[in-house]
Amino acid sequence: MRSFVTSVFVLAAVLAPAASFAQATAQPPAGQQPPAGQQPPAGQPPAAAQPAAPAAPKVPFDTPAGMLLVQIKKDKTADFESVMVKLKEALMKSDKPERKAQAASWKVFKSPEPAGANVLYVFVIDPSVKDADYTVSNILAEAYPPAELNTIYKQYADSYAQGQNIINLALIQHFGK
Repeated sequence: MRSFVTSVFVLAAVLAPAASFAQATAQPPAGQQPPAGQQPPAGQPPAAAQPAAPAAPKVPFDTPAGMLLVQIKKDKTADFESVMVKLKEALMKSDKPERKAQAASWKVFKSPEPAGANVLYVFVIDPSVKDADYTVSNILAEAYPPAELNTIYKQYADSYAQGQNIINLALIQHFGK
């Protein structure tokens, strides 16, 4: 296991982040009103006048398998893991066949070794689902109503210590079969 974690750290250090996590804010998405009794943040126009929010970056895998390396703040691991429960629920209750396939091949590991002052989580996707979007925020948005989604997004974004690294993997040898 240590050699795996060491390899992961070496890969993370060598590879520049292929995508950065677009941190979600607690503000409602463009075009939606804030929850009842709340006003838009100061200096922000009413929802109707706001431009459309850009789409979250798509996290695809271009190879048959892949990994995402995610560093989470040490004091926010419980929050992150509760979002992972919500992610699993979103994948499982989806009517989309690609989401069911993603759920079947997506594993989340937590490293017992620290990643500096943070905790390293490794998403292992094997096999990857061709042309599927693995963006956590997009998957959650398909499953949860806006009021609940904003809370989940805030919890998710606040747990991140830094961006994520996407690693596409191509199998060159399998010793088990």
